Amino acid sequence: MKFISPSQRVFQVCNVIFLGLFGLVTLYPFWYVLVASFNVGSDFTRGGVYFWPRAFTLENYARAFQDPRIFESLIISTARTVLGVILGLFFTALVSYAVIMQTPGRTFFTFFFYFTTIFGGGMIPYYMLLRDLGLTRSFWLYVIPGVYSFFNFLLMRTYFQTIPAEMRESAQIDGAGHGRVLFQIYMPLAMPIIATLALFIGVGHWNDWFTGAYYQSRTALFPAATLLQKLLRESSPTAMKPGQETLIQAMRTFTPQSLQMAFVMILTMPIVVVYPFLQKYYVKGVMIGAVKG
Repeated sequence: MKFISPSQRVFQVCNVIFLGLFGLVTLYPFWYVLVASFNVGSDFTRGGVYFWPRAFTLENYARAFQDPRIFESLIISTARTVLGVILGLFFTALVSYAVIMQTPGRTFFTFFFYFTTIFGGGMIPYYMLLRDLGLTRSFWLYVIPGVYSFFNFLLMRTYFQTIPAEMRESAQIDGAGHGRVLFQIYMPLAMPIIATLALFIGVGHWNDWFTGAYYQSRTALFPAATLLQKLLRESSPTAMKPGQETLIQAMRTFTPQSLQMAFVMILTMPIVVVYPFLQKYYVKGVMIGAVKG
């Protein structure tokens, strides 16, 4: 049995207390929004609601889902997230595999990928490019520009380099082509980094409101994050039209603030539900390249 000195025991206790308090401080804002979304809006404005709903109601969510744009935007966000993750992982794997092979010009392309991350043309040239490509009125605006990321490429390339080259050579001797080596050897062995990148890409697509707000010309193609930002602006008391505030206050069961809390939870919950399934791969994936053996 390992001996633990009194100073080490004190440190462990203090460490547990500090991390526990830090976790509570981090979790509480999310819990506060969740409680507010299940509380009667007119009651919530009185204050004093901190840890659980004082007047429980589902009216905030019922009112939020009465807007047909919510379902449409959720479908768009789900579609862009699924396609973005699949295509992002696919093209990142192709580029990473090509670089670790003896591909002619791989050093130049790696430098080119890095160089383009340093300099950018700005929002206006980027918008003009998207417009000329016909993406500003298309769903593919959310998918095509994000199929490749230099940061994701670095992580996957580094992980591929940890796989022994002898496995690839043995498969090629047996007649396997590059496609079979990539998808039947490298990809199964790279599940930790694939799960990590899937989480990165998925969260980025799901939470992205900027692209829809500034580059999308069709409001019918707004994703959930962009629509949420628009609804939050519309539901604020200062943005209400004459007569609309009186109507909302007369309903008594919800307020613009309680609707905002419900909108935030609708957008946040899918990521919260998916994250625990990928957490076991997350730490291992992000630590790739941090320790050299």
